[in-house]
Amino acid sequence: MSVRDRFSARTALAAAAAGLGVLGAAAPQVAAADQPVPSISVKADKHTRAIAAAQPKAAAAGATVCGTGYNLYQAEMLPDASRKGTLFVYVKGSNPASNDAPTCAILDNNTSSAKWMKIKMCSNYIAEGCDSDSGTFSEYAGPVYRNHGGCGEVTSLMKSSSSSSTYIINAIRDTTNCN
Repeated sequence: MSVRDRFSARTALAAAAAGLGVLGAAAPQVAAADQPVPSISVKADKHTRAIAAAQPKAAAAGATVCGTGYNLYQAEMLPDASRKGTLFVYVKGSNPASNDAPTCAILDNNTSSAKWMKIKMCSNYIAEGCDSDSGTFSEYAGPVYRNHGGCGEVTSLMKSSSSSSTYIINAIRDTTNCN
């Protein structure tokens, strides 16, 4: 190999290494930029923030499903840390514990197959009643909405099928902390 060929090979190798270095430095930034970031309510607790950090795509997707202006208020793995589903509750406004806080909820299916699911959210305003969604879903049940959802209740149910008598998830939670 001539001196000129070695110089050309070294130059090409150095250029390739520099290019890879630049790509290596840029790739994590690009990946971070591609990650959705859910808008989180200032009133969300540290548990909710931890779930949103661990599941940013799911938390952001739920907010997208709910619509513009909803911030994540509550996230809970159901029925426990085994996480067969995740309840996401979103609110609008600066005071989510207010009776006037528009509220949205979804029940995310974290299993690898479609399940019968139901989510029902009830307002503490009797006249407003409840909103529910049920069926066999592979991704999520909901969204369900209440205009006066603050201080209401949300019920999350999951079974293998509609005819099953055994619940994988059977949980009732407050939509927002009003105590």
